[in-house]
Amino acid sequence: MTKNPFIGLYLIMAVLLLLPFVLPNSFYVDLAIRMAINAVIVLGLNLLIGFAGQISLGHAGFLGIGAYATAVLPTHFGWHPLLAMVVGCLTAGLLAAIVARPIFKLKGNYLAMATLGLGIIINIVLRNEAAWTGGPDGMPVPAFSLAGFEISGDRHWYWIVAGVLSFSVWASLNLIDSPFGRGLRALHGSEVASRVVGVDVVRYKVAIFVLSAVFASFMGSITAHYVGFVTPNLADFFHSIELVTMVVIGGMASVYGSVLGAVLLTALPQALASFEGWETVVFGAILMLCMIFLPKGLVPTLAARFDQGNEHGAA
Repeated sequence: MTKNPFIGLYLIMAVLLLLPFVLPNSFYVDLAIRMAINAVIVLGLNLLIGFAGQISLGHAGFLGIGAYATAVLPTHFGWHPLLAMVVGCLTAGLLAAIVARPIFKLKGNYLAMATLGLGIIINIVLRNEAAWTGGPDGMPVPAFSLAGFEISGDRHWYWIVAGVLSFSVWASLNLIDSPFGRGLRALHGSEVASRVVGVDVVRYKVAIFVLSAVFASFMGSITAHYVGFVTPNLADFFHSIELVTMVVIGGMASVYGSVLGAVLLTALPQALASFEGWETVVFGAILMLCMIFLPKGLVPTLAARFDQGNEHGAA
């Protein structure tokens, strides 16, 4: 019997619809919004890392481009926030397209270092151009309005990010089941074999890098408007590592693993706050245990064990 890959999407949508009515206060609504924002970013990053097999340790830089585009352009030039958001996505996509070809000629540790360098450069620019970006202190972000209606408050932004997350999961599922998605998976398996069967390896690498950069930039703009303030910390190295960790913990090459990894690692620091100074140690220990006992990530490992259980039960 063929499994329906969209069952998980229906479950996610049902949870998103119910959450606002069961969350006790605005703190948990804020946490849910941040979970959804991270989930969308990680979905795009997992397409690059999990499905195409290309590492990126500077992905938060694209997040910073989107965030600062939506802050700088309306503040200094009077642009409409929606236009600034689009320009941020285009800028991130263009930058990704320009650097992708030379970067993806590298492999392994060299590729990781190149993407790390790209993220660091973006972060340094944001910190040093204080006249435009506010420097290390950051800058406020103008309110987002559309057709005379100002979007503000947790509830408004919750429904927006819930819709974006649902669409992103749907789009990702369709993408990986398309000829392009099958090409990405072939690329991950073997670049040589992919070339033999006619996959344009360079074009696929560039395309998926650009797509994941646009994902990150768009959600950077959403984050900036939701929080109302941006700082270069949004684009720093540690945030990039955090995003990659979400991909790995949830499960590489798993759409639902991306969502679960983002949810867990966004909520975990809050859950560990009661350890009073030891939360970072406990957090690290949990990550280590996950990697030891769930090396393929939560969703792929649990799915494999569930399938094995069903096979034994049928036997």
